[in-house]
Amino acid sequence: MLNSDAFDLRKYISRNPQSVAVWIALFALIAFGVLRYDNFGGAYNFGSFLNYNSMFIVISLGMCLVIITGGIDLSVGSVAAFTSVIAAYLSPYGLQVALPLAVLAGMAFGAFNAFCIIALRIPPFIATLATMLGAKGGALVISGASTVAVDWGSNFTKMGMNKAFDLFPWSIVLVTIVGIALWAVLEMTSLGRTILAIGGGEDASKLMGLKVNRAKAFVYIASGGCAGLAGVILASGFGAGQPLEGIAWELSAIAAVVVGGTLLTGGLGSIPATVAGALLLGLVFNILNFENGRGTISFSAYWQMVIRGAFLFAVILFQTRMTKGRKSKGAAA
Repeated sequence: MLNSDAFDLRKYISRNPQSVAVWIALFALIAFGVLRYDNFGGAYNFGSFLNYNSMFIVISLGMCLVIITGGIDLSVGSVAAFTSVIAAYLSPYGLQVALPLAVLAGMAFGAFNAFCIIALRIPPFIATLATMLGAKGGALVISGASTVAVDWGSNFTKMGMNKAFDLFPWSIVLVTIVGIALWAVLEMTSLGRTILAIGGGEDASKLMGLKVNRAKAFVYIASGGCAGLAGVILASGFGAGQPLEGIAWELSAIAAVVVGGTLLTGGLGSIPATVAGALLLGLVFNILNFENGRGTISFSAYWQMVIRGAFLFAVILFQTRMTKGRKSKGAAA
């Protein structure tokens, strides 16, 4: 059953006050970049930025659903590396074969996580940590610990290197479709309401007769599928399967989700704000690269990490203050 309130912007903001800060910060940073740097708003920077960050956006989407239930998925980076190798091996058969099979491989990892968490009652942190190690080891084994070149004669690289209608990278178009689908599930279906309810209290959700296990299985399988898609984008965009990639991608995804206002304790979250969070974190690096190009100040990769962490802290602090302010006003009323 569809929820018409999903299209009401005022009601959406009232339900997700914690996500307002990330939109303010994102638009402020874009305005800063456009005013300060030449070609910042140009088509080349815009396209390359979206193409590269599409991988982090899509794994953040899956992570958002998992965290809303109060869980965690530490395996997404390793699964992306594993599926990039699978996609590279399948690239001679074209994107029409490599894409669905690599995504299915990612979903298989997600199904394994769900089985361990639901049936074996293993805590999500431990279950997905084990999957992370297994996927990373598997990627190294099947690739011989080296990159796997794709077949340039097929259409496989078109998704990571070509643009749809000469406007947007195909990768971001596909990720946008996935994001809209997951947003519709979360905001407009009974499954989405169950996902939110689980984060608010799993035992209470069971007592209410909600299909808790089905919803938990869905979020972990979806997270695995999103990681699988990120792996395909990685292989298609860089021209090779990358078994050594994906390190700390899960931390980037968690950071994007948290910046987007999703509570780590579960029960509250937003797909659009998660996208904004992923874009915001990527934009920080983009601006630092432009700043280095000016030659006035040079930030090493290490200092960029420090600045990014400080910026992350500032956004979360602003987000927390805004949420507390709204709560105190509501209590006073």
